[in-house]
Amino acid sequence: MVDIAEDGRTWLLSGPTSSYALHLTEAQELLHLHWGPRIALPDAEALAKDPLPGYWPFESPLDGREEYPVEGGPRFVRPALSVRTDERRGTEWRFVSCETEGEELRLRFDDDGLAVTLHYRMRGDVLERWVTVANDTHARVELLRADAATWTLPDRDGWRLSQLHGRWAAESLLTTAPLTYGEKVIGSRRGHTGHQHLPWVALDTDATEEHGEVYGCALGWSGSWRIAVAQLPDARVQITGGSGYDDSGLLLLQPGESYTTPVFAGLWSDGGFGGASRTWHAYQRAYVIPDAEGDRPVLFNSWEATNFDISGEQQLALARRAAGIGVELFVVDDGWFGARTSDRAGLGDWTPNPDRFPHGLKPLADQVHGLGMQFGIWVEPEMVNPDSDLYRAHPEWVQYQTGRKRTELRNQLVLNLAREDVQAYLWEQLDALLSSAPIDYVKWDFNRCFTDAGWPGEPYPQRLWVDHVRAFYALLDRLRAAHPQVAFESCSGGGGRIDLGVMSRTDQVWTSDNTDPLDRLAIQHGFSQIHPARVMAAWVTDSPNTQLNGRVSSLRFRFVSAMAGVLGVGGDLTEWTEQELAEARQWVELYKQIRPVVQHGELYRLRPPAGGLSAVQYVLGEETVVLARLQAQSYGEPVPALRLRGLDPTASYACHETGEVHRGAVLLHHGLRTGLKGDLDATILRLRRI
Repeated sequence: MVDIAEDGRTWLLSGPTSSYALHLTEAQELLHLHWGPRIALPDAEALAKDPLPGYWPFESPLDGREEYPVEGGPRFVRPALSVRTDERRGTEWRFVSCETEGEELRLRFDDDGLAVTLHYRMRGDVLERWVTVANDTHARVELLRADAATWTLPDRDGWRLSQLHGRWAAESLLTTAPLTYGEKVIGSRRGHTGHQHLPWVALDTDATEEHGEVYGCALGWSGSWRIAVAQLPDARVQITGGSGYDDSGLLLLQPGESYTTPVFAGLWSDGGFGGASRTWHAYQRAYVIPDAEGDRPVLFNSWEATNFDISGEQQLALARRAAGIGVELFVVDDGWFGARTSDRAGLGDWTPNPDRFPHGLKPLADQVHGLGMQFGIWVEPEMVNPDSDLYRAHPEWVQYQTGRKRTELRNQLVLNLAREDVQAYLWEQLDALLSSAPIDYVKWDFNRCFTDAGWPGEPYPQRLWVDHVRAFYALLDRLRAAHPQVAFESCSGGGGRIDLGVMSRTDQVWTSDNTDPLDRLAIQHGFSQIHPARVMAAWVTDSPNTQLNGRVSSLRFRFVSAMAGVLGVGGDLTEWTEQELAEARQWVELYKQIRPVVQHGELYRLRPPAGGLSAVQYVLGEETVVLARLQAQSYGEPVPALRLRGLDPTASYACHETGEVHRGAVLLHHGLRTGLKGDLDATILRLRRI
């Protein structure tokens, strides 16, 4: 909902529990007024009457108060907008108009032919913000920096900053630390979102999992990005973020051209970190994730079972075993195309290997469908091996710098997707592939970072950083429109491309290449701070975990760990015993029963994965599901009880596993003690309101 004051200079956006207000002064200064609990328009108008402090030679009254600080004038904070024309650098804008369309508020400004529009849209209690910059009259405008938004927090002491950090095989690890004076900057200069940081931050002063105020911000961009959190000298805090890591230049706008930033979304919650997470999850299921109301199927992926050594007969043998345990989607991973017998060749040649699949993929896909499963494949379209027909024909299609060595990582180079001829080639190849066989699912990988991001002959080569991502989005959008039956998973060597931008175009994401069930608990805990279980792919693989650490774990622990999201199986089923296959069949059947609650329910993190008992709870309607994992026990200590959340304290709930009836606030004890026997053990408890 958008409310506008009678003078047309104060605006209030409100969701079910929160509000956001801003005001334009007579001096053309756009000020932030309020972000927090829901207020009424008269409250915002009263805040607008508070005068700014006076100027001082070394301080600016605008710093920490402006809604979207630009470069130029009496400002010393990090500018959200930095532009350069042939005449000058910086911005001196004036207000032009205010427009509303549905839930969207647009504030238009002009600076002598440079048009800037600030966009706002409230989705539940999540506020989406983005900016459009247009060159109306200049010979050229260089966008050095154009952030999506600047968020201003209220005056508080003792702010803490939470973020998700990591590396390959250890993504999405949660850390919280006091915010000190100065700037904390996170981001990626790698050309993709990156394993090192997810584009999300949360700030609080004294919040717990279920109580206290939390402010959160998340950027919807799948390329290089930056979020800067600044503790200003007067104790105010501002968060600025957008695409691009530095200020070396985003785009060059010719007359009539414009640039629209990605969305930088923010929320306020008084329900602690858990309440903030549930708001993020509801927002993504309602407004971001395609077809989020549908259940994601149980899949089998062939990678850990076969690596590159695959054949049609071998894949069919795995498919028969997968169908036998109840798998619904069978995915052939890397190695089905071109000369792809290792990671040294074949990328870019997206036709089936004639020796392994002499009649193409259709016979195998038909056989998989005949077993009652959907059929999927792996691709990595943005990459190319030097040993490929594509590179031999078009070596100029990769990113490179003239006179410099073309850096190979994982024996591959990055295609310059900003080029229209590369875009046309990939569309032709992928459209033909998806038309050649009944393919239901595509795992889209991205296995190396930008290194030699050059474009010889291009007048403004810096634009490839933005235009690569734009082209990636456009290609996905076009493929989804042409093949609506195909679901897509985003993968980037694990969790290297997870953000709101890619999630708006894919059905799920590969959380990490680390399939060890114990390591996954911390990864999934961090992931859940912002993203819902509905998109979090997790596999049950072999034990010992030969791909990573050699750890031994029970099939029970592996399944309960993976059932916290979208369940998959990735072990070599041809080596599993009949007893293991029978047990797996039971776990898959159980997952299908609880899947609606896990994938669509509200998440409560009952205990974090900190060495002892960890547990998550999902609530949907009258049902609740608890996944409890006992990582270790010391000195024979008993398993602690769990108090469930999100339930009606006046109602009674029956536990399916124990038959016990719990009244009022549910405290699980007996079911945990009987279900958890020792180190690396796990159990699932289901309750229904009666």
